[in-house]
This record gives sequence, structure tokens and C-alpha cells, in this order.
Amino acid sequence: MERLPVDGPVDAPAPAAAPRRRPPTLTLTAAPPGLQPATASDGARRAGPPLRIGVSARILHPEGAQLLGFRGKTLQYLEASVAHWIMAHGALVFMVPTLAAGGGVQRPAVSIRDYVEALDGLVLQGGADVSPSTYGEQPRDPAWRGDRVRDMYEIELLWAFVFQQKPVLGICRGMQLVNVAFNGTLYQDIPTDVPGAIDHLDPQKYDQLHHELAFEPGSTLAQLYGEGARLTVNSIHHQSISRLGNGLQIEARSPADGVIEAVRWNGSSFVMGVQWHPEFHAHAGDRLLDSGPIIGEFLEHCRSRKQDAAAVRAAPARAAG
Repeated sequence: MERLPVDGPVDAPAPAAAPRRRPPTLTLTAAPPGLQPATASDGARRAGPPLRIGVSARILHPEGAQLLGFRGKTLQYLEASVAHWIMAHGALVFMVPTLAAGGGVQRPAVSIRDYVEALDGLVLQGGADVSPSTYGEQPRDPAWRGDRVRDMYEIELLWAFVFQQKPVLGICRGMQLVNVAFNGTLYQDIPTDVPGAIDHLDPQKYDQLHHELAFEPGSTLAQLYGEGARLTVNSIHHQSISRLGNGLQIEARSPADGVIEAVRWNGSSFVMGVQWHPEFHAHAGDRLLDSGPIIGEFLEHCRSRKQDAAAVRAAPARAAG
């Protein structure tokens, strides 16, 4: 997980009012960085309306939000790269806000289940540390106390999607959250808890810190990328999996120190987590692992689940006819 006090630009002041003018002629331009338009073959393969993918919210609590001018307020947001990564593969993206007590939303009015029913899959994005209290420990350093509020929100969200057998993909913190939700634990700090480990976090290099990745033999990632392949990924975390969660299997490790880099649930639906940020690989060329197969596999499971659900709903009508 990243340990950054504030990760987001300060909102610019609103510009002064300008005199009304005739709207300019709309000109279509290239997609912004990180978002490439879907091709015709993408549309043919998709067949039907685009998938609707939920992304869990990053939370900037009042003490952090105040630095941006939001006194006493909580901000919930998503990082643009993860949205563009998903959208570039033809899916719509919806951030799922928290439904906290006292947050102005009454549970009987809107529930997590409402979101799950409206969406086809869930991405748990990166961000703050998972709180050690969430996996039964106390933080050994105040800097490692994490975000318990976000933990509880995302665990509830994760299980709601799992119960409906809708796919879940965890990124960085998201992978660690998956492990904790399945009764696993984390190393609170790799340099402290894993002797001889390589650097997995460098605030100066941020996503330019890279290391090699090795796939577990016979894993799904090995099938996607090739058995024995050694590829390179970014690294922006100081926590990592300690005790593996129930029903999870290891898909990849850092070969230099054995740190777990990807996991997958062997249960009844698709749940997968990766420790790196595949959304940051979009314009890395051949230097870093191609993130396309990961988002492609996730979206294919979302599409299959949606089609299966539609077939079940249509069965009574066909029987009646």
C-alpha cells in the first residue's frame, strides 16, 4: 500500500464569469492519456451494452481533506488511471461511495445490495494501508495504523459481490484486503518483517520502482503469460501477505525475496488480487508486464456471469412459451 498523506491535486479556484459566447463546433480528438478508444473488434466481441464495473472509493478523511480546503469534510474519489484502464477495454466505470452511519444516506433508502445488483463486477483500488486491527493485530508503529473505516466498507462490498458470484479484482491494497477478508494476515512492514527483502516502496521513485515477477507453476497467470516467464512490474507497497487467506492460492511472487505478488480464490466465483498497479503499465511499452490479459480475464468473467444471469431470468419465459 502507498503511504502518502495526500494523493490528489488541489482543486483550482473557479474562473471568473465570462461573457456568453456561441458554443464552439465540436471536434473529435484523440483519447486522453491512459484511455484508448475501443476498436470495432472490441464492440463485436462485447455484443450488447457495455459492462458496468464498480470501483471502491479511496477515502480522504477530514484531517487530510482540510489541506485541500474542505474543512470538516470527507472526500471519496478514484484515481484516474484505474478508471481509464477499465474504460479502455469497453466497460463503464462507477465509483461506489461508502454508506456510513451519519453520512447522510439512510440504509433503507440505498444499500450495498442495490449497487451489487446494478453492477457486473468490482475493482478494489489501491491506497492507504489495511489497518492491523482488521486482522487482529495492533499497529507496531503509528504510521502503520491504516484506515479501518475503509477496511470495513470494502470488506462488506467484497462479500456482497462474492455472495452474488460477481467477479472481484483487487489492486495493491485491494489484494491485501482480499487476503484479510478471507481470514489472512499481513506483514505490517516488509523492511521490518521480511529480512533480506528487496525494496518494494520508494516514495521518490513511486511507480518507477520496478522488480521482477515470477509466476507459480500451473497458475492461471502462468497460462496467460507463459510458464516460466519472468516479467517486470511496478512496486508501491510496504505491506505484504503473511498468512494466506482461506481458499486463496498464490499466483505469483517476487523471486528475489518470495513476497507474494498475486493471489486467486479457488471458490465458486472469480476473486483475484495483484500486488502491483497494472493500470500504471498502460504506456510502459515492453518494459513492464502487459496488463491487458489481467483486465481482459476479469471482464470476460464479468461478461460470462452477466450472460448466465440473463439466461436464468429468461428461462421461465421460454418455458411458458
